[in-house]
Amino acid sequence: MKYKEAVRYLQEKDPKLSQLITQVGECHFASATPKTNLLSALVWAIIAQQISTVAANKIYDRLILQYASVEPLQVTTLLQASDEDLRKIGLSRYKIRYLRSLAQYLSDNPLIFDELEKLDDEQVIEILIQVKGIGQWTAQMILIFWLQRLDILPSGDLGIRRAVQNLYELEKIPSPETVMKIGESWHPYRTIASWYLWRSLSNSIMGINL
Repeated sequence: MKYKEAVRYLQEKDPKLSQLITQVGECHFASATPKTNLLSALVWAIIAQQISTVAANKIYDRLILQYASVEPLQVTTLLQASDEDLRKIGLSRYKIRYLRSLAQYLSDNPLIFDELEKLDDEQVIEILIQVKGIGQWTAQMILIFWLQRLDILPSGDLGIRRAVQNLYELEKIPSPETVMKIGESWHPYRTIASWYLWRSLSNSIMGINL
């Protein structure tokens, strides 16, 4: 098991999380994250904002079928695609604007593809949030599911907050600050803890398309 050490550490640090880990079973974090190029990963992350993983995958698959069925998705393809065609795929006008902003940013900064893997977590977030439409959550999804960093806790994610509420039997859904406080003991494997929290709600985490 690739994440045996991380799982054992989390079980020793947090009895509640240990119970959840036992219930869910083996961690399949890496197997749920097939590698794509950075552009495709960012496109999926933007599409997935505020909608379900299932819905995001349907829209993403339509986009890939129309614009990248033979070769990988290209920056120029997004810049040249018409708003009408993108709307037919299921994208809102806001997400179309965000995808164009992303494509323009990557066109102006082509070396970003090579740089991100060399940077620490905070530097990656700092760079990505410069793109209109990419905030803290989207950057964290890239860190978790594309770069596969092991110590990311997306405390603002509603699913994570709901899972924490359920696990610790809290009266109301916790604030992001409370989630961070609870998760202090999970360092340096907060990504793995997050994976188990998501899995406690559904299997949709297995469908993340990055």
